[in-house]
Amino acid sequence: MSEQGPRAGGPSEAGQPSGAGQPSAPEQFTAGEQLELLRTATRGRRPRTVPTASQLPVARVAVDVSLSHLDRLFDYTVPEPMSAAARPGVRVRVRFGGQDVDGFVVERVAASEHGGRLMPLRRVVSAEQVLTPEVLRLARAVADRYAGTLSDVLRLAVPPRHAEVEKRTAVPPAAPEGDPAAGGKGDGPVPAGGRGEASRRGPGPWAAYPAGQAFLQRLAAGQSPRAVWTALPGPHWTAAIAEAVAVCVRSGRGALVVVPDRRDAQALEPALAQALGPDRYARLEADLGPADRYAAYLAVLRGQVPVAVGTRAAAFAPVGGLGLVVIWDDGDELHAEPRAPYPHAREVLALRAEQSGAAMLLGGWSRTAEAQQLVASGWAREIDADRSTLRRNWPRVAVSGSDQWPESGTPAAAARIPPVAWRAVQDGLRRGSVLVQVPRAGYLPGLSCGRCRRPARCPACQGPLRLSAPVAGGPGQGSPPPSGTPSCGW
Repeated sequence: MSEQGPRAGGPSEAGQPSGAGQPSAPEQFTAGEQLELLRTATRGRRPRTVPTASQLPVARVAVDVSLSHLDRLFDYTVPEPMSAAARPGVRVRVRFGGQDVDGFVVERVAASEHGGRLMPLRRVVSAEQVLTPEVLRLARAVADRYAGTLSDVLRLAVPPRHAEVEKRTAVPPAAPEGDPAAGGKGDGPVPAGGRGEASRRGPGPWAAYPAGQAFLQRLAAGQSPRAVWTALPGPHWTAAIAEAVAVCVRSGRGALVVVPDRRDAQALEPALAQALGPDRYARLEADLGPADRYAAYLAVLRGQVPVAVGTRAAAFAPVGGLGLVVIWDDGDELHAEPRAPYPHAREVLALRAEQSGAAMLLGGWSRTAEAQQLVASGWAREIDADRSTLRRNWPRVAVSGSDQWPESGTPAAAARIPPVAWRAVQDGLRRGSVLVQVPRAGYLPGLSCGRCRRPARCPACQGPLRLSAPVAGGPGQGSPPPSGTPSCGW
């Protein structure tokens, strides 16, 4: 006789005899027995209960989910160990749809409107309050305007976290104000720069614009004018923007400048450094890399610098005490975000200026249809140079074929090079070089002799000869002359 071991999946029953050499059949359990066995196996292994926060135990979280029907806030309980860190604006991890997802704490409340059981916060990712109330309101307005979701806009507004940068640039925490659910740092006044007045010598870049001085005076008085500025040609646009920003900073407020690309930001930096100082602004752009971009974001968030300058994502920069938003060349396609919900930096800044009561300066070489609509509706005023200044600074444009030229209506007006263009080239060559811009590299309608200039004809039908091989390169590129066997064009 031999004894069998314990039955698989059930309690031990050793000592039950069975016939020698007879294998035991697998034991069958009913549904009720299986449930009882499961309860017996898991008994004593219940998760440890963590007490809920005594003050404001419910956190309303904006979960990072892009589905439109889930575009709302969700309530979670706050465990007591996380109560001090789970402040509005911090990143958290929560359980959603059977998996852990990221989110931002929006507010802490005493009770939830949900009647069921709430899930607790999984963990607080960082105690840094990276989402300010102002940026949250702006993100919600942008999502509503462009029919997007809040999570999509927040993904554009707040850069990804870089833990090493947070540790390296950590600052001592401020003294708590009231309960632990108090919002982020206030939008207090921004300290003024010390080099602004010293750098203002001479008439300044706004002297050519009759309404420019009035715009600066209203900024200095703490008001919020809105203007559409048509700049004169030349590199002085950087000095004009820097002066407007310096005037705003001296009034005790912050400023935000958005430019199309990195080259414009680099061109603006020397003027800002001269007007404000080298450590009074931060650059926010994706080309800086994750670490440098997040470090610049934290510098603006903590109020270490009063001015932020960058590309389209900088429109959401958390500048404290915002008093002026500037966008340069709003007609550039780089201002349009290629990711959902595809906001345009001009519209984002206009919404932000309306919400925060800040001034807005929309500048460029020419005026777009959207900028003209702002002027026509009365939302903004125009800043232009007078007619005589425009004629002195802008090059004269002559249109061939118009009624102002004597050859209009004559066969000479339809020549390959119109007479007015030919005379302009001749006059320009007497003073220096001439630039001729054409829409394409050109073509060869026919061949002629290089010595006597007689047209080359086909010996069979007297048709024009041509080269089938295209002309490589272009003028000034050292391209070889066209080669190949001529063929008849007919």
